[in-house]
Amino acid sequence: MRDMQRLVFILTAGLVVLALYTFQREGQPDPNLIQLAVRATVFAMPSPSPQVIEVTRVVEVTRMVEIVRLVEVTPTPVAPSPTLTPTSTPTPVAAVPAAEAVALSAVVPSADLQTFSEVEAAPLVEVAAAEAVSSDGSCPAVSSNQYTAIPVAGGHAEYPDSLHGDLNLALRGYVPTEAALALVDINGPTDGDAPQLAGVLGYLPGFGRAYRARDWNWACGGGGCRGEELGNVEVSLVALQSTPGEVIHVPNRGAEIYGGGYVALVLYADPARLTLVYTREDSVANGYAVHLEEFCVDPNLLALYQANNAGGRGNLPGLRNGEAVGTAAYHQVLVGVRDRGTFTDPRSRKDWWRGY
Repeated sequence: MRDMQRLVFILTAGLVVLALYTFQREGQPDPNLIQLAVRATVFAMPSPSPQVIEVTRVVEVTRMVEIVRLVEVTPTPVAPSPTLTPTSTPTPVAAVPAAEAVALSAVVPSADLQTFSEVEAAPLVEVAAAEAVSSDGSCPAVSSNQYTAIPVAGGHAEYPDSLHGDLNLALRGYVPTEAALALVDINGPTDGDAPQLAGVLGYLPGFGRAYRARDWNWACGGGGCRGEELGNVEVSLVALQSTPGEVIHVPNRGAEIYGGGYVALVLYADPARLTLVYTREDSVANGYAVHLEEFCVDPNLLALYQANNAGGRGNLPGLRNGEAVGTAAYHQVLVGVRDRGTFTDPRSRKDWWRGY
C-alpha cells in the first residue's frame, strides 16, 4: 500500500511540474489539468489514523479535569467552632432561716406572701402577710433572755392561733396609705395609763410608712375571711424606723395584770410578729392590744409561747415593762394599737406618745 502511495505521489508531482511549465509557456493553465492536480494532491495526503488514541487521551484528560474541579468546588468539611455560652453568675439571695420560712408558709398561703423588698419597691402594693423577717437572714437563733408563762384568766380563742383573724395579723394583711409620717394631735378623751409606744425602742423614732389594716369578716368561711381595708382611722399601723439588730421592747404601761410586775400577755407569736394584750384574757376584746410586725421575735420567747399554745393555752408568756421581745430585722418595725378590738391611730400623741 505504501508503494502505491509513493507512485501516486510521484505522478502527481510530475503533473504539477507539467502544469507549471504549461502555465509559464502559454500563460493560461488548462483547468482540467489543475483540477486533476488538486485531486491528486488531496488523495496523496496522509489519511487520518484509524487509531483512537488521541480520543482516548482527550477522555482521560477530561476525567482529570472533572476530578480537579470536584476538589476545587467541594469544600473540605471544617469542624464548627464551639459556641461559648457565658456562664451566668448566680445573684446572691438573702437566706431566710429554714425554721422561719416553714413557720411563715404554715401560717399564710404562699400566694399571700410578699417580700419586704417588693413592698419597698411598690409602696402602693398591699402587704398581705409577713415578709422575710430580715434582709440578710440574720435573725438570732439563740438568746440569753428568760421568760415566764403566767395563768390565763379569761376564756380561750375559738380558732387555732395561726388561723385567728384577731391574733395573727398576717391573715388580715395591711395596705400602704398616704398619711403624715409624724405624731398627730387628735381631739377627745384619753387614758392616762395607755400603753406607750416610745417603749418599743426607748425613744421617739422617725416614721417610715403608714398602713391600714384590713377588716376581718367572721361570718364567712370556717373562721372568717379578709375584708376591705379599715376606714375608721386614717392609719392603723405605722413603721418605726430602726437599725437592724436593735432591741425591741414591750410598750410600757403602769397597771399590772399579774403579780411580779407583769403588764402584758403574749396572745400570738411567730418568727416575725407578736400580738400582746394588757389583760390576762385570751382575747383582744376587753382591753388594749398591740401588734408588733416585721421583726425578729426572741427565739426563747417564741419557744415558750409555742409550748404553752400546744399545751392548751392555760398559761401564756407574761411580759414586764422594758422587757426585750426581739430585735429589728430590717430598718423598721411596724406597730399597731387596738382598744377593745378596734384599731386606733398609732400616731396619736395624747394616747400613745405622751411627753413628745
